[in-house]
Amino acid sequence: MSIIRSYAALEPGQPLQPYDYDAGELKAHEVEVKVEYCGVCHSDLSMIDNEWGGAKYPLIAGHEVIGTITQLGSEARGLQVGQRVGIGWTADSCQHCDCCIGGKQVLCQNGTTATIVGHAGGFAETVRAGWQWVIPVPDDLNPEVAGPLLCGGITVFDPLLRHNIQGVHKVGVIGIGGLGHIAIKLAKAWGCEVTAFSSSPDKTQEILDMGAHQVINSRDKDQLKALRGQFDLIINTINVSLDWMPYFAALAPEGKFHTVGVVLEPLAVPAGVLIGGAKVVTGSPTGSPLALRQLLRFAARTQVEPTVEVFPMSQINEAIQHLRDGKARYRVVLKADFA
Repeated sequence: MSIIRSYAALEPGQPLQPYDYDAGELKAHEVEVKVEYCGVCHSDLSMIDNEWGGAKYPLIAGHEVIGTITQLGSEARGLQVGQRVGIGWTADSCQHCDCCIGGKQVLCQNGTTATIVGHAGGFAETVRAGWQWVIPVPDDLNPEVAGPLLCGGITVFDPLLRHNIQGVHKVGVIGIGGLGHIAIKLAKAWGCEVTAFSSSPDKTQEILDMGAHQVINSRDKDQLKALRGQFDLIINTINVSLDWMPYFAALAPEGKFHTVGVVLEPLAVPAGVLIGGAKVVTGSPTGSPLALRQLLRFAARTQVEPTVEVFPMSQINEAIQHLRDGKARYRVVLKADFA
């Protein structure tokens, strides 16, 4: 038996409770990681509350894990016991479909295994994942703040790679929260001219300090209109509907509007807007193991760090409530403190 201590939701929307479970034998392709830190993401709350349906209880959330390897399966490659690593949203993929063979494992045609969907996540003493999804953490990357890069970070970094964004390009970011603030920092370090779209004018100086070159009030139609034809890429991080037309108009010819925010209503995109400027509307999930490795190396080299608030994992319910109340600035991280 391999008993792992954790904090689990026993019912939808309920406070998490201490929960021990038997993880069984480590599979040949798996790696077991002792959790040092684990970020708390809105996706964790959605799973705990069963907002998306299909959640199974007891549910152990947590998918922004930083820790050290304690066990390696016989088929695991390129990793060592004691090495510091990270695990993000994805814990496994089939490794044999065309997408996996082509290096696009996050689009696995047989379905990826999410770290917290039908799997035990990182609100625990240890967590397991397929070895390709266990990402080495550079020595000069602060482990306390690195966890959110593995979900929030890769979600906004992948569009830069996907659309071949370079330092000469102009990038806009809609929504400056847990995802958006990392997007600003990464795009600035990438060399881009960065514009933040925010509905909170009181955060303007804070957003400028993150690296934005300018902050536009997303409720000011005149400010939005003045940006017509400027942006090579606009990343949307919010999950509520807006009047999207000013943002489509703000795209340069061949510009990309890329959403990573799960907007529940359809995006109204007139065909003429796309045809006239050869513009593109796209979206993406997180990123491949290669993109995750590239992100952590880039963040270490450029000293990009998410802005976090750290709670002991024993105060997990207080940390979750802090996030629910919209008070997080800008990501919440749990520090494991199992006795």
